[in-house]
Amino acid sequence: MTSLSLSKPEFSPPTLLAALFLLALLVSPGLSQAPRGISPPPFKPDGAVLVNLQPGQDHARYTADLARSERLTLTAADLERIRSLGFRGEALAAIAAVSRLTIRTRPHDALAGTILAVSGGKLQDVRETGCGPGTVVEVRDLFFNVPARLKFLRAPPTELAHLRQVFGTHALAHPEVGWRLTVDDRETQVLPGKATLEDRVCELWGEELGRTELRPVEWSAADMRIYGYVGTPAVHRGDRQGQYVFVNRRPASAPLFAHAIAEAYHALLPADRHPWLFLFLELDPALVDVNVHPAKTEVRFRNNDVVFRAVQRAVRRTLIDRAPIPQTQPARPVAGWQPALDTHDDVIAARREQLRSLEPVESSGQWSMSRGQSFLPIDPAGLQTRPTAAAQSDIQHPKADIQQLPPLRVVGQIGAMYVIAEGPDGMYLIDQHAAHERILYEKFMADKTAQQLAVQDLLDPIPLEFSPDESTLIEEHLDVLHGIGLRLEPFGGSTWLVRSLPALLINDDLRTAMAELVADLMAGDLPFAANEEAKLITRVCKRAAIKGGQVLSAAEMNELIRQLELCAAPRTCPHGRPTMIHFSASQMAKEFGRM
Repeated sequence: MTSLSLSKPEFSPPTLLAALFLLALLVSPGLSQAPRGISPPPFKPDGAVLVNLQPGQDHARYTADLARSERLTLTAADLERIRSLGFRGEALAAIAAVSRLTIRTRPHDALAGTILAVSGGKLQDVRETGCGPGTVVEVRDLFFNVPARLKFLRAPPTELAHLRQVFGTHALAHPEVGWRLTVDDRETQVLPGKATLEDRVCELWGEELGRTELRPVEWSAADMRIYGYVGTPAVHRGDRQGQYVFVNRRPASAPLFAHAIAEAYHALLPADRHPWLFLFLELDPALVDVNVHPAKTEVRFRNNDVVFRAVQRAVRRTLIDRAPIPQTQPARPVAGWQPALDTHDDVIAARREQLRSLEPVESSGQWSMSRGQSFLPIDPAGLQTRPTAAAQSDIQHPKADIQQLPPLRVVGQIGAMYVIAEGPDGMYLIDQHAAHERILYEKFMADKTAQQLAVQDLLDPIPLEFSPDESTLIEEHLDVLHGIGLRLEPFGGSTWLVRSLPALLINDDLRTAMAELVADLMAGDLPFAANEEAKLITRVCKRAAIKGGQVLSAAEMNELIRQLELCAAPRTCPHGRPTMIHFSASQMAKEFGRM
């Protein structure tokens, strides 16, 4: 059992960074040998980072010697065929130079162990001691003698997210090894040993992904084997955080992997989406160069073309042979928006009642829906006045001097995606999805500023399971999520209960919506919380907006245009894409040769 323990009161960025180093430096060489048995409870004095290993016999004295030495000797044959994970020999000595480090280690067959203490790079003590079998590494006061480094470390949740990522990656690579992560005297993850790869995926990312949405890969050639699991086209992400590739059990990255995976999923995924994938490559170590990056995470192959074709074919064949036949699902109506083509008598009757409620607006002579009878999930009366100054400050305008729309008359719809409208100076082609997204965004911002945000409390909270790093990210951004109407509570491990959500997401697939919101948070670190909040609001509005391919009635198109005319920035969606294209009368006259 490999244990990592973070104990108070020094649960801080330096502590977490030390843990991150120790995972990479100590756990990796230990995994190259055969772990045996279950380690005793980790030694956890206050203010410690503990890595508790129980590897083979030779690791004990070797680890203690390494903490005092900046050199690690390898032969030429070792460099040609590197099978261990390895690390730079001076790295542990570098940690000891900027911390107070203690190592207690004892081989299984030895009567006594060894204790070594280093403070600021200076040897304090080395002697025999009584201790249990295995190795315990304790780091205190990281950077206590280099205060300039402390200023540039991230917040504890961010550092913990990085730590969980390294922890999960190594645990995935070695499912036969037991793992335990303890944070502040609380066990946050316990992964039993002797597990299968499928079991380990389920432990880290949930049963739904591991049992139902992954397909096994098994492909062999003369000198290479590829195995693991690939996600079906039904599950995908907006980033590559769900892709894990290992070469001879080493977490590895290379440009050819990304290209091979993209080729394998060609025409199976939407644009800019990436699959889940857990892939293991086994080949002769002499054909792999692992010394191209100091972190040993990037590899280079002697024959890139052979590896590229092997990965692409193995994944593609699995997708073609094992992918499930897609099942037709009825489209979910957007909140507050009735589908234009529906033959049910009760729906038709309701639509006729809504049409009868149309009444002219005296100021413009145009038709509008009466209060409370909007086809859109927005009350038109609530947009008759411009958003407040505070609300407008939250709305991102592409230009400061943007002009409002002229009065428009709806002509029709083309391709079930664009609304054709006539204005005083020509024709307007309006993207119905982008336009509705802009309407929802400005209404959301205005309601939030006025503290009138529509939030739906759930009688039965919905449990959602996330990966450990996603769970840490949610914990870090709970206030931001609550600010947009998403109230979540921890439910043990990496599971969260959703107790409320924005009214716009009532009819949406909550699991998919939450996955996209978390992916937005993981995509990049934004400097201000307001930017993170605006990004999440944009995502909520994008999911709630009407989609391309949805046929709209004349009344629905008129209501869409009326509400777009009332927006402060009607010409672009919140992402900055244009909501419309204008063809002036003179431009059309030129195209038809009339001038």
